[in-house]
Amino acid sequence: MSELIHKRFIVHPYKFNMWIAIVAMVMSFAALTSAYVVKRGDVNVWNVIQLPKVFITSTVIIVVSSIFMHAAYLAFKTGRVSLYRGFIIMAFICGASFLTLQIQGWSQLLNSGIDLGSNVSNSFVYVITGAHFVHVLGGVIALLVFSILAFTKYKITNRSEKQTQDKNNIVSVEVMMTYWHFVDILWVYLYFFLILNN
Repeated sequence: MSELIHKRFIVHPYKFNMWIAIVAMVMSFAALTSAYVVKRGDVNVWNVIQLPKVFITSTVIIVVSSIFMHAAYLAFKTGRVSLYRGFIIMAFICGASFLTLQIQGWSQLLNSGIDLGSNVSNSFVYVITGAHFVHVLGGVIALLVFSILAFTKYKITNRSEKQTQDKNNIVSVEVMMTYWHFVDILWVYLYFFLILNN
């Protein structure tokens, strides 16, 4: 029955909705970074902000988390439930670690006297990294849900592959992977943008 439903769509509704959301997020961050460049040319006093070194670590961790997420998707598609469980949990742990490191980075900025309202450049750094933080937080919550479902919904049996072959289940994990890759690539872009346009 589910196969018949999916044949009605050129693109699965889950995927379509995710791509619409990604386009909206791209436009939002494009607006933020464009405003940053324009405002930098208009403001007389623009603080040069040295980003905390902890942001380098967080960048590496979110890239690694994306690799774990991709591995989880491949394991899920082939019915390797135990591998899927391990990879999805590692993606969640890395995602949560990224958020923790971002908070540490903000704390280091505040301790060095770079607060939200003292200069326009400071405000942009907090708003851009904060907006990304919120998107990653949403992804980490979703990863937690996927991790719980990995142990409650899917059992390790000789028929594991059949458990994970439902089209909606595969697409759900694929959509999660797409979103996670997006926030990963977005952070890498934002990090280098802030370094190069300081």
